[in-house]
Amino acid sequence: MQFIYNINMVDREHFKSLIPADKIIPELTLKAVLVGAFLAIVLGAANAYLGLYAGMTVSAIIPGAVMALALLKPFKGTILEVNLATMGASAGECIAAGIIFTIPALILLKVWTEINYLETTCIALFGGLLGVLWMVPLRRALVIKTDLPFPEGIAVAAVLTTTVGGETAEEKKDSGISGKWLAIGAIIAGLYKFGELSLNLFRGTIEHITSFGKYRMGSQMNEGWLYGGITTSPALLGVGWIIGSRIASYVLVGGLLGWVIIAPILALANGLPLPAEEFVDLGVHLGGFYTIWAEQVRFIGVGTMLVGGLWAIWAIRMNLAGSIREAVIGIRGGQVKAKKRTDQDLGFKLVFTFIVLMVIPIFFLYLWLSNMFGVSLIMAVITIFFAFLASALAGYLTGLVGSSNMPISGVTVTVLLIVSLIMLGFGVTGAAGMAVVIFISAVIAVGGSISGDLLQSMACGQMLGATPKKLQISMTIGVLAISGVIGLVIGLLHNAFQIGSTKLVAPQAGLMAGVVKGVLGGEMLWPFILAGMVLALILILIDLPILPVAIGIYLPFTLSIPIFSGGVIRHFTDKRFEKKFGSAEEEEISDWELAVKQTDIKPKEKAIRTGLLFTAGLVAGEALTGVIIAILVVMGINLAIFDVAPWLPGLLIWIFIAVLLAYIPIREILNNKTS
Repeated sequence: MQFIYNINMVDREHFKSLIPADKIIPELTLKAVLVGAFLAIVLGAANAYLGLYAGMTVSAIIPGAVMALALLKPFKGTILEVNLATMGASAGECIAAGIIFTIPALILLKVWTEINYLETTCIALFGGLLGVLWMVPLRRALVIKTDLPFPEGIAVAAVLTTTVGGETAEEKKDSGISGKWLAIGAIIAGLYKFGELSLNLFRGTIEHITSFGKYRMGSQMNEGWLYGGITTSPALLGVGWIIGSRIASYVLVGGLLGWVIIAPILALANGLPLPAEEFVDLGVHLGGFYTIWAEQVRFIGVGTMLVGGLWAIWAIRMNLAGSIREAVIGIRGGQVKAKKRTDQDLGFKLVFTFIVLMVIPIFFLYLWLSNMFGVSLIMAVITIFFAFLASALAGYLTGLVGSSNMPISGVTVTVLLIVSLIMLGFGVTGAAGMAVVIFISAVIAVGGSISGDLLQSMACGQMLGATPKKLQISMTIGVLAISGVIGLVIGLLHNAFQIGSTKLVAPQAGLMAGVVKGVLGGEMLWPFILAGMVLALILILIDLPILPVAIGIYLPFTLSIPIFSGGVIRHFTDKRFEKKFGSAEEEEISDWELAVKQTDIKPKEKAIRTGLLFTAGLVAGEALTGVIIAILVVMGINLAIFDVAPWLPGLLIWIFIAVLLAYIPIREILNNKTS
């Protein structure tokens, strides 16, 4: 069985963190907790609007780290306090993502006429707590026992160790690496994103569809179409550089399968449909092509993701078994070997007790919402198990390609399909059945979202030397903070803009509503789901990774190109290093180690660390600017210069940024005369 990475490549059990395990500095403090709770609310609210408006959210881990650093700096916060506050910010974005991709579907299905605050709060709270609880055993299985890169975890660690360095800013060590590359990357990406989205100086997505002739298909003549495009995102370029060429290539393979092979075949066989409502602005031809992807091809990605997720969980079964075995020993009161500070989780006995007890409030929630006693009881138990599967899948995907590219909506659709089938088996259909499916899937989706994204933060904590138990407490507080306001935020947005209108399209919620109607109404396109499952089985048989390919099929093709481009740049950068230093040093040090290394940095390590800092800046700058732009949009501030923006300037600037990404790390060794 092939794992995405060689799990023996880096020994994370004995990883030397920035703050040694035997050293204790302030971490779980009142100021850090309050800042984390504040950021959970701010970034959760910003992402709620972004998700409902554009169908996407901004990963909060990097913006949260930068904002936490700024807020705690006047109070001389330690690097571990900043990291702990970042956990709260991540919790806010995760809860927002899980809720906005599901709950608004109730409005679109006309089950609700308004957002019900109490029900939404309970769903967010129970799902969030489940995600935090399942994250505890998953931390060791996915963060410690694998070699998944966790790209944004690396980026945040590089940001904090460069801007703070030691325990506090006053104790910053001189690593010989300039933090200017972090700032330069952030400024470049921030200005680029602001020019694209706020000033509308240029288009950030360039795509085109062209006809390659008419062909007879049965009794009619259909036109053949070929599509291509790119999103000129500096952040995705940086993510591709961090994850490397191998994973980036598999993501591109998935994109090529879905958009360059399967979608054109469907268009040729059946003709282009009229554009769905959310794609009308793209025009008749491009909008119709997108409709084929959204209503057919994307479900191939869902089927692939379903099998790939189960296969990934099977691949880490020994890691999970080890965590559960340790938990059983703790529950029975047996002796567990004393752990160092950086490996101390919340007590497994406490965690699994709460997981079991969560059945009770979830049962009463479902009973209250559905008035179905037996179904509510069975589904409450199933929810606990499915939340574990969703958390493991989301955590794996997050570790693989990062929080920004982790398709939580794809995980949610997978859950929605399974839950819909179970409810169909119970004979629960109609509007009441659709509502119950959404309620159940929302709890599971929130759990998966919170667990997956926070594992990214746990990876950062592992690099810095944080105490997992304290981070888990911070996550819980963040969940409590955002759960109390997310219903109010969505309700206000619905009252102001109306969910489903052009001002608040809620595209992902529309997808969820369509899936539920399709399954319970007998109109689901199962051949596409099955085709994706068969594709996954073929990938298993030929020993190739499944989930990166599934991500490529599921996401818009334009996102695969910048990720692949970043991976290609990293490939040639590494080849240049190999030529300079020889292959003997190729795997001397991992990106994890480089992100926190402070002294005795070799020329090659300095060059790679410089690249990490620049890419971290690209991701941070774009993410922070996205939050700022969301605030401007909510305030009704329009700074657009052009009504229809040109695409060429954006492409040229993006190419220049790509050249910089290739040049800046290599510049370090070109300027160094010795190897």
